[in-house]
Amino acid sequence: MNRRRLGASYEEAAARYLINQKVRILERNYRTSRGEIDIIAQDEELLIFVEVKYRRNADYGYPWEAVSFAKQKKICQAARQYCSARKLSGQVRYDVISICGQEIEWYKNAFDHID
Repeated sequence: MNRRRLGASYEEAAARYLINQKVRILERNYRTSRGEIDIIAQDEELLIFVEVKYRRNADYGYPWEAVSFAKQKKICQAARQYCSARKLSGQVRYDVISICGQEIEWYKNAFDHID
């Protein structure tokens, strides 16, 4: 399986996990010139921007550790563009779904908005 398909399969697993947690998926793989957001979701009134990271094992670190400051900044820029294009305002949250082997962990409020 190529990397793109593998990534898509883990993003699908993350989406299913969120749906099971009663979170509504609004959009997946939102792309802008500033970056990509894997999953955009809504939990009650809160808009959530989710980055999905996968590692086969933790030999080289946990998946959530791969969400660098530069990646966080790109996610925030893409999120701002998403909200602007849809004329949305209100509270947002940045989460990470970390998949290590078969274990899924949901890090709510994993990082703050970066300008």
